[in-house]
Amino acid sequence: MRKSSFLSCLAGGLLPLGFAASAFAGDAIEATEKQGVNLTAIGMFFVFVLMTLGITYWAASRTKSTADFYTAGGGITGWQNGLAIAGDYMSAATLLGLTAMMYTQGVDAYIYMIAFFVGWPIILFLMAERLRNLGKFTFADITSYRLDQGKVRTMAAVSSLTVVCFYLVAQMVGAGQLIKLLFGLDYVYALFVVGALMMVYVTFGGMVATTWVQIIKACMLLIGGTTVMLLAFSQFGFSFDELTLRAMEVHKLGGKLLAPGSLLADPVTAISLGLGLMFGTAGLPHILMRFFTVTDAKEARKSVLYASGIVAYFFNVIAIMGLCAILIVGTNPAFFEGGELGGKVIGGGNMIAMHLAKAVGGNLLLGFLSAVAFATILAVVAGLALAGASAISHDIYSRVIMKGKASESTELKVSKFATIGLGIVAVLLGIAFEKMNIAFMVALAFGVAASANFPVLILSMYWKGLTTRGALVGGYSGLVSAVMFVVLSKSVWVDVLGNATAIFPYTQPALFSMPIAFLLTIIVSKLDMSARAKREIEAFEDQYVRAQTGVGAATASSH
Repeated sequence: MRKSSFLSCLAGGLLPLGFAASAFAGDAIEATEKQGVNLTAIGMFFVFVLMTLGITYWAASRTKSTADFYTAGGGITGWQNGLAIAGDYMSAATLLGLTAMMYTQGVDAYIYMIAFFVGWPIILFLMAERLRNLGKFTFADITSYRLDQGKVRTMAAVSSLTVVCFYLVAQMVGAGQLIKLLFGLDYVYALFVVGALMMVYVTFGGMVATTWVQIIKACMLLIGGTTVMLLAFSQFGFSFDELTLRAMEVHKLGGKLLAPGSLLADPVTAISLGLGLMFGTAGLPHILMRFFTVTDAKEARKSVLYASGIVAYFFNVIAIMGLCAILIVGTNPAFFEGGELGGKVIGGGNMIAMHLAKAVGGNLLLGFLSAVAFATILAVVAGLALAGASAISHDIYSRVIMKGKASESTELKVSKFATIGLGIVAVLLGIAFEKMNIAFMVALAFGVAASANFPVLILSMYWKGLTTRGALVGGYSGLVSAVMFVVLSKSVWVDVLGNATAIFPYTQPALFSMPIAFLLTIIVSKLDMSARAKREIEAFEDQYVRAQTGVGAATASSH
């Protein structure tokens, strides 16, 4: 695999919380081929849809207020929320993309998993408690807590919607390609199914339905992945030594299978991508929303602990699956076109995990894992749609346009219309981008989250000197620079717009756009000597007390 191909796969495939059925974006997405109709998979997926629609019907009766719609009334436990966050984080791309990467790249893929996983507990332990104590429905509640409500909320909503839209389109394109690959359904039909179900879950069930869809999907993914791993690993007597020694004998990398290498070929892109995933995760609106669904700050911390443990476990499952696939799939001519070992894998490189499932568990396990992959996409797009709808209805409509005077029923209606609008836009853009390499959208979503959302959010919680002017200049400069760097990079300037050479030499913006956002926020805040700035700095003490104690924080609603 070429270096650029490897890094574009990293960018697209490792989306956690990603993170993203989009896709093992880049080249791998382009390579999907329509397979025969998989009736087992469609049947199992149909059972999942019926189950989740039943939950949505139950959730609709509990979704009476804006608090219920946005945050499930703050009544989710730490364990449930941990599972739901893990469900957001472990995507179809995690399952398919990372297994394929482990199969082709060896330990480099594992180092990469660790690299972006490390950022997860560090950042969220810094943020989880303060998020829960200061926020109510969206992270803009925190960034605007002591600053100018209208201007700062508008900025937060604009950057949130930018992240949500790009991420949603990447998910939809990935969904269409994945379903074409796994189910044998046409791309456009797949988009309509995903779009329609997303709108139903969010419009009728709100956060309660979305949370339970994510929990069920996380359990299905854990069960499916663990079953395949155990069946495959048992063929080597559960001996890691035997597995790795035999894998090195047959793999093209030989002894280098367990040695790091290709990540160092372009260290600037690798570091920038790592920063984007670490800090972008802490700026993704649909992840930040999950911390408002728990009862208090203690449960918020517990949910991070559970989510981290579940994700760490699943990454190890993926690693063992990838190594087992080298021997079980890589040495079986039935999984290669024309029966030629080492040639093109049937269905494209992303099918390694699916071929492994078929090899160890037959069509039944293949069908289950395919249904899990589809369910995964639904869970992630539902979370994204809810985050986008809340930015429109809570931040822009209720707080900016209506100055906080909108009634709950009107705000709820706006949320539901916004969800339907986002669903329609996502389907139309998914159709428009069908033939394009959507790796840049994933890079852009994480770049904007890391450069526009994260710096202002972390400084508003920890730095007394932040002012409205500093937050606005920093937030908008992070947003604009991240978008500009991606547009001028090879991903868009050459691959999409057809120019000969890229103006910006790297594909990932975070290493360059994040420092711009932080520096401008701090410099402009320091230079702001206005009376309003002095009041905002003085207000930090009150904010600090609430952030630490939770006094005055939003509480769970009773049902």
